Amino acid sequence: MTTDVATVPEALRPVEPIATHMVASTDGTRLHVREWGRRDAQDIVFVHGWSQCDLCWAQQVRGTLAERFHLITFDLRGHGRSDAPAEAARYSEDRVWADDLAAVLDAVSARRPVLVAWSYGAFVVADYLRAHGEEAIGAIALVGASVRMAPPYDGIGPGMLDNVVDMCGEDLLANIAATRRFLAACTRHPRTPAETETALAWNMIVPPGVREALRAREMDVADVYAATIAPMLVTHGRDDAIVLPVMAQELLERCPSAAASWYDGVGHAPFWEAPDRFDLELAGLAERVAGVM
Repeated sequence: MTTDVATVPEALRPVEPIATHMVASTDGTRLHVREWGRRDAQDIVFVHGWSQCDLCWAQQVRGTLAERFHLITFDLRGHGRSDAPAEAARYSEDRVWADDLAAVLDAVSARRPVLVAWSYGAFVVADYLRAHGEEAIGAIALVGASVRMAPPYDGIGPGMLDNVVDMCGEDLLANIAATRRFLAACTRHPRTPAETETALAWNMIVPPGVREALRAREMDVADVYAATIAPMLVTHGRDDAIVLPVMAQELLERCPSAAASWYDGVGHAPFWEAPDRFDLELAGLAERVAGVM
């Protein structure tokens, strides 16, 4: 069945990936992986956030980045079209997330990739760095990144805290309402109705038990990034209501290799609200890595 393009929001109009894979991680969980752009170019690997999927990178894979680089997107376990094991234990260990990312990098033969980690994705990348080291990584772009999730949840904003309990609950109507509020808080300027509906759909296919299993991990990975020497770009919207700007400020203060990119008037998703600037800055980081390979 082909997609009826007329019914798809402009920002999400499909383009054809150059490859699609189901990649098995070490525990057998299969991850949905797609490749875009040029295989002979610098690799950029995108790691999405909590309750999202690889569709959130639609503007990147259909823009100028794909003309110049090899882009890899994938769905985290429990999200999108990846397997969603029912057992909470399949999400609780740092090592499974590290091995998931390692499996993706191996499947696409990534060479010194730029890792782009949005929000919760920063935990996944930190898990990888802790388990596998940074020797094979070219650079890291942290976008609206969360590096601490534990009581008293300092640095986590009301857009998350006010909605997370219902988003992890079994009351479907309350879950949908909370997910709508969460998505509204993700951007400073409202998405179009069609974009909102599509984002709501990809959020709602994530089981509440998966959301809860991810939320239940208590983590502080700032030390991992502080010890990282790879070039790092910290991108953060000044109006982020999900992960507060203070989180990015801490990263910048603790990470010698980090450079700041602040977005005025932008919320939690700079790649969505300001895609042209985001893509340009990410291209600059990727070119820097490619230049030293």
